[in-house]
Amino acid sequence: MNAKTGFVFNDRFMDHVLQVGHPESPERLRAIKSHMEQQGLLDAVTDITSLDDSQAIQEAIANIHSPDHINSVLDCNPTGDIALLATASVLGAVRDVMEGTLKNAFCAIRPPGHHAHNNSAHYDGRNQGEGFCFFNNVAVAARYAQNRYGCKNVLILDWDYHHGNGTEWSFYEDRSVFFFSTHALYTYPGTGDPTRTGYNDGLGYNLNVPLDNYAGDDEIIYAWEEKLLPKLDELQFSPDLVLISAGFDSREEDLLGTFRITDHGFATLTAIAGEIANRHCEGKLVSMLEGGYYPDGEAKAVCAHLSKLIEN
Repeated sequence: MNAKTGFVFNDRFMDHVLQVGHPESPERLRAIKSHMEQQGLLDAVTDITSLDDSQAIQEAIANIHSPDHINSVLDCNPTGDIALLATASVLGAVRDVMEGTLKNAFCAIRPPGHHAHNNSAHYDGRNQGEGFCFFNNVAVAARYAQNRYGCKNVLILDWDYHHGNGTEWSFYEDRSVFFFSTHALYTYPGTGDPTRTGYNDGLGYNLNVPLDNYAGDDEIIYAWEEKLLPKLDELQFSPDLVLISAGFDSREEDLLGTFRITDHGFATLTAIAGEIANRHCEGKLVSMLEGGYYPDGEAKAVCAHLSKLIEN
């Protein structure tokens, strides 16, 4: 297979605006594209088209979200259409990676998704979703990969500053999806306790590693190397696809986080994720943007992340 890295970007993602001055703003994507242009990365990636099968998209979302939740999101314009497009774009990346057109992909999407479960019903225009999230893109992608492409096991890695409570909720009793999260414990949404390790058939397949305030590269890399990797070996968990909830609010200087992860740190985490994917599933990996609220800093971290994906 000719190794290629795919890239999702759509100007329509910037039509979603929660309110003037909100940190989850279109400027996040403008900065990413600008920095990629400056570093020549746009010429090094392959553009991905979104999945265009509306029935398949709706079915994929319905495998995670309730009808009430879906309808309440879609009833809000333009947010509903943009959230739907973001999810469809992620599914396009999964399609291209699973079918071998691409080796890996990064999805620069808005709105993010990892907090979303089914509590945004009756969206009335004042609600900001669950943690700025509407559809859980990474959870929908994991189940889609299983249902459409026969993936037995999927690994989800989440390095966002905030715990991916919606993703944990989606698979807490499911051993076919291993969810690993590093995050701040005593901040929004207040979840992610390390004692929560899964339930019933999913016991042992949920790994939360909260980090202290001002944690940096050493602490998060230690969590990945000394907590994640041994656990995967212990369980003999062999993923057919690796997904990353790439939240860059864990980066130094972020407006909503206290961690001090550097761009080099994100590149190192990307390399670890790539090594897992190379070992188990021919490098099949799809990463998608979650948080990150200092646009210039987030864009630099994205470029470090993307450069490592291209190199992998």
